[in-house]
Amino acid sequence: MAAPLTPNAQAYGMLSERTRRRMSDRLRQHGISDERVLSAMHEVPRHLFVDQALATRAYDDVSLPIGHGQTISQPLTVARMTELLIQGRQPGKILEVGTGCGYQTAVLLKTGAEVYSIERLGAILDQARRNLRAAKLVHARLVHGDGNAGLPEAAPFDGIIITAAARAVPAPLVDQLADGGRMVLPLGEAEQHLWLLEKTAQGLQKTRLDPVKFVPLLNGRS
Repeated sequence: MAAPLTPNAQAYGMLSERTRRRMSDRLRQHGISDERVLSAMHEVPRHLFVDQALATRAYDDVSLPIGHGQTISQPLTVARMTELLIQGRQPGKILEVGTGCGYQTAVLLKTGAEVYSIERLGAILDQARRNLRAAKLVHARLVHGDGNAGLPEAAPFDGIIITAAARAVPAPLVDQLADGGRMVLPLGEAEQHLWLLEKTAQGLQKTRLDPVKFVPLLNGRS
């Protein structure tokens, strides 16, 4: 059973509507224009996906630690990657590689996507399940496994989003991307950039975008 909220946490919950609205306004100012993404970012209670000690920083545009060497990405990065994935189309069936605390999963669900999410760290996946239950967003298919291998049994996917930095695009994930599908991921090691990949009849079109900083995408599961 979850511990009862402290008075400070209850007070913060009452303020979260206002703080979420400020976050949404900042996202719009930074160029996020898809109303589905802005609505999802506003509706998902980010403070439920971070440690209670960090709840007062939940709506700041910063990444925060979630344990096990992992982080929750800053809101602008989450919104940017989500918008790149679904802008101008229906979200369809999405594979998320790197569930983390479940926040990106929650935002994708709120856009109307059918979400499959794979996480290599069992303890982090358990945390994501708890967080998503607390947010009353329980429709994602969460899988403990190696994200580099994807989920061939559920493919093809209309979109694939990778929330850790790969050295190169994992070939199995390209194979699992539907024709016309999009993949959004960070690539690189010391220097990383966000990339948009689109699977077309002419092949895989690649566009390099913003500089970013993510934890590395690792093999295996634990």
